[in-house]
Amino acid sequence: MVLLSSAAVVLPGSARNPIARQHRAVESALEESGLSWTFIRPGMFATNTLWWWSRPIRNGAAVRLPYPEAMTAPVSERDMAALAVTALTEPGHGRQAYTVYGPQALTLREQVEHIGAALGRRIPIEEVTPEQARAELSEVMPAMGVEAIMGAWAAGTTAAPETSTIVEKLTGRPAQTFAAWARDHAADFRA
Repeated sequence: MVLLSSAAVVLPGSARNPIARQHRAVESALEESGLSWTFIRPGMFATNTLWWWSRPIRNGAAVRLPYPEAMTAPVSERDMAALAVTALTEPGHGRQAYTVYGPQALTLREQVEHIGAALGRRIPIEEVTPEQARAELSEVMPAMGVEAIMGAWAAGTTAAPETSTIVEKLTGRPAQTFAAWARDHAADFRA
């Protein structure tokens, strides 16, 4: 059994994090089930940017950010899938938990710039207050997700996020960069 869990379960304060608690409850059930299991615990998903920014980008509007210089290390869904396939098809991954982050730390501004480069145009950024960002994110995400994202972005203003090499180590190929992810998903940001 391979479970797509969350890096939230290994972060400080996970006992107070509702996302971490939900994922940990499922992990615990699998640990106690007697099944062979592998947990893939990704951090920030690159695909989250579709929720956050695709509407303004498609409409030619500015991407509104509370912390444009906040850093995250987005991980692509392709890499999470590659880890799952590896865990399911190769020996030695039973009872293992892999925390996976993207291969590079980027500011939110840099992520928007990579999407713009993939689209062949500059995407404006407008800095907004955290309260405005919460309200706008709540239009596309549940409150629990909004708080998790806002917390991660705020943390990314004071400390560089972890990156990882686990994708290359386990699959034998480099992890996908955010720039490559943006090129692969350019159509998702077009009108």
